[in-house]
Amino acid sequence: MRITPRRRKGNLSYFFHLVLVPLWLRRGCSSLSLAYRFRIFVPGINPTKSVLFHFSLELSMSNTPPVVLITGASRGLGRGIAVELASCGFSAVLNYAQDRKAALETARLCKSGRRNKSQQFVPIQADLGDSVSVRRLVSQSLKELGRIDALVNNAGVAPRQRADLTEMSEASFSQVLKVNLQGPFFLTQHVANYWLQQQPRPLLSHGFKVVFISSISAIAASINRGEYCISKAGLTMVSKLWALRLAEQGIQVFELRPGIMATDMTSAVKGKYDERLAEGLVPMRRWGTAEDVGKAVRTILNGEFPFSTGEVLYIDGGLHIQSL
Repeated sequence: MRITPRRRKGNLSYFFHLVLVPLWLRRGCSSLSLAYRFRIFVPGINPTKSVLFHFSLELSMSNTPPVVLITGASRGLGRGIAVELASCGFSAVLNYAQDRKAALETARLCKSGRRNKSQQFVPIQADLGDSVSVRRLVSQSLKELGRIDALVNNAGVAPRQRADLTEMSEASFSQVLKVNLQGPFFLTQHVANYWLQQQPRPLLSHGFKVVFISSISAIAASINRGEYCISKAGLTMVSKLWALRLAEQGIQVFELRPGIMATDMTSAVKGKYDERLAEGLVPMRRWGTAEDVGKAVRTILNGEFPFSTGEVLYIDGGLHIQSL
């Protein structure tokens, strides 16, 4: 694009050429970002001495921020996901099971990093192991923020006590599977029915999205916490089932499979895994972080995989790679 303004001073007229060259265009969660380079040419002056400038422009795509419902958002991976998406322009429902203080801290962090003041961050208590609580989570989310554009099934629990398979209790098995498997399945069912029945207009690029946060334990067996491994392996099939069911409606479903992550859940075995990481258990030789998972979720919700669904993305530093 070429612009040639004219400036008059006294009896003299000054002409210059302004040449705009698009550098890039990036579509974010709720905005378009553009960058331009421009050069000013003044007649009579050597063109090589022209002045080069850069500027960028951001255009809002909607006055309403897209809303993401994140389970287990009070701490750990859920908090990292929430903070990352807040910086991307999302409002968020921050589900928590018990620790409201921690959920409020997540809301504070999201608010401090948000892109604009129209974004909201609402903590809502719900126990994913309870079917009534799961239904209430969806209805209250819609009441508070008016819509849901994406669901991130992140909440999960480990066994309260690690035990060998020969000693695992039915109570532990039931509790872990209710929260880690049954809860995400039926929460997704309620959200999917909202999309299918009410048919709101999606505010995300390439439509509504569901993300399941599973674990490397979906494929790596640990005989002292078998109920956890079973729940995560089951979540892999849940992700595939919903991906197949919702594909025709343009709703994408993904599974993220984190590896050895620095969270409250792994704090008790930090010393053990510090040594194993140093020995090369993970090819990238470091702990995974909540920020790593948050960036992966952001990429999916940004619509960067428009022709994908049912995919598994490993966030594990190469832990899943088989080697000799």
